[in-house]
Amino acid sequence: MLSTAAGFQSMLKEGARHYQGLEEAILKNIQACKEISNMTKTSLGPNGMKKMVVNHIDKIFVTSDAATILKEMEIQHPAAKMILMAAKMQETEQGDATNFVITLAGELLQQAESLIKLGLHPSQIVVGYETALKKALDLLEEQKVWEINDVADEQQVFQAIRTSMSSKLSDYSNLIAGLVAKACIRCLPREKSNFDSEYVRVTKILGGSVLDSHVLSGLIVTRNVEGQINRLENPKICVFNAPLDPQSQETKGTVLIKNATELMNYTKSEEELAEKIVKSIADAGVNLIVAGGSISELVLHFVEKYKMMIVKVQSKFELKRLCKAVGASALSRLSAPMPDELGTCDRVHVQEIGSQKVTIFEKQSDTCKLATIVLRGATQNLLDDIERAIDDGVNCYRSLIKDSRFVYGGGATEIKLAQQLELEANKIKTIDQYAYRQYAQAFEIIPRILIDNAGLAQNEMMAQLHKLNSEKPHSLNISNGTLTPSNELKVLDHLKTKWWAIKLATDAAITILRVDQIIIAKPAGGPKMPDRGHWDDQD
Repeated sequence: MLSTAAGFQSMLKEGARHYQGLEEAILKNIQACKEISNMTKTSLGPNGMKKMVVNHIDKIFVTSDAATILKEMEIQHPAAKMILMAAKMQETEQGDATNFVITLAGELLQQAESLIKLGLHPSQIVVGYETALKKALDLLEEQKVWEINDVADEQQVFQAIRTSMSSKLSDYSNLIAGLVAKACIRCLPREKSNFDSEYVRVTKILGGSVLDSHVLSGLIVTRNVEGQINRLENPKICVFNAPLDPQSQETKGTVLIKNATELMNYTKSEEELAEKIVKSIADAGVNLIVAGGSISELVLHFVEKYKMMIVKVQSKFELKRLCKAVGASALSRLSAPMPDELGTCDRVHVQEIGSQKVTIFEKQSDTCKLATIVLRGATQNLLDDIERAIDDGVNCYRSLIKDSRFVYGGGATEIKLAQQLELEANKIKTIDQYAYRQYAQAFEIIPRILIDNAGLAQNEMMAQLHKLNSEKPHSLNISNGTLTPSNELKVLDHLKTKWWAIKLATDAAITILRVDQIIIAKPAGGPKMPDRGHWDDQD
């Protein structure tokens, strides 16, 4: 084997690397993925621990959200990146259960490692896993226990999204889930399938308590208006994404002034130009200007003269959302808008929240219903973490509009799947039964981690969980550390979210097991990157 590797190595460019075989490729890939899984699984569930990640620009993240942790870590190992891609796909598809994907994929690979060491070929394990996956997804569909009848019923929505948020917010999950339910229902269009999570915004204002958080109708810009007018009903809105300054040019120009008369005329012509532009905007029926760049004092003076309200929005993303919300087009030219480029809303007004003045754009119509959750809190990290939980809640609502079925949470569904797949494995007579059985056992990792993170006796609780679930579904009750009948605890997981998580985790594990060689080309030339050490180096 060594001579073959050396021979292949000689065909590659100098600096390229090549790994093959069980020890060098497959087992090391499995080990890397297990390391990632072991790191994130302690953050699973309501009692999950938080990670403190300092990224490349020294920004500190304190969170238990697996997607955020992995995004900021910049993982280099190629096999570990496969798991990250599966988690990212889950985040895009359902917006929740990223930690579930990484944990399950890591456990499937750990089970595969023990089979490889017993002498099974990776191809035999892959076949067993693929067969088990089809059966697992079919069994999951049969475990539906609850379905939402009306996605506009606040109580039903609250019950549905509470579980997905409590894994990150055990203290405030009821309060924030109530706010998210209220905001999502306010934003629900007439055609429910057109629900857009973009219309539920979050504004974070430091100070006060989390209990002071509330929902406001409309979009909030976290700054005061630039002029004196601070309230308008049914305004005609014109949005500029260029600076409101007629003198601001992209190219440099030089003006030669020879005497005082020319100086006076130059200043006068500047004023006339600014007034002409502002007057043409006012004549188009505009009474509210939203600027995406700087505003010159001269323009501000004439905006006040023609009794128009003016708001400055510094973020290009916020400007784009505002255009989408009010139905306006962002103009890059400094001139009067066409009638179809104007936007409108019900009311624009300034309100003081804490010590921060904010501008609220209210619009309630079938085409665009806007809601903003105003978050209050003592630290920026707390507000960021609540925002991530809200993101999970809104994504769960988006998912339940498409598929409103739910299964029991708290480890009940996973234990049931493990038990049913174990029975199926006993029916198989071929060598695939070993992989099938290990696949079934992999599902036990979820309740096992929930018990472990809650600080309970793992072996004793798992034995009880197996025994009780063979008769009636029981879930782990984190609040008092006991096993409670699932229909009483009412902890529910979205069925389709779990369906996708199981599928993506298995697909990632199968892909990694299929790799038997790694060929890494020599890095391209260019500036020397900081030395992070090689991913395969042993400490």
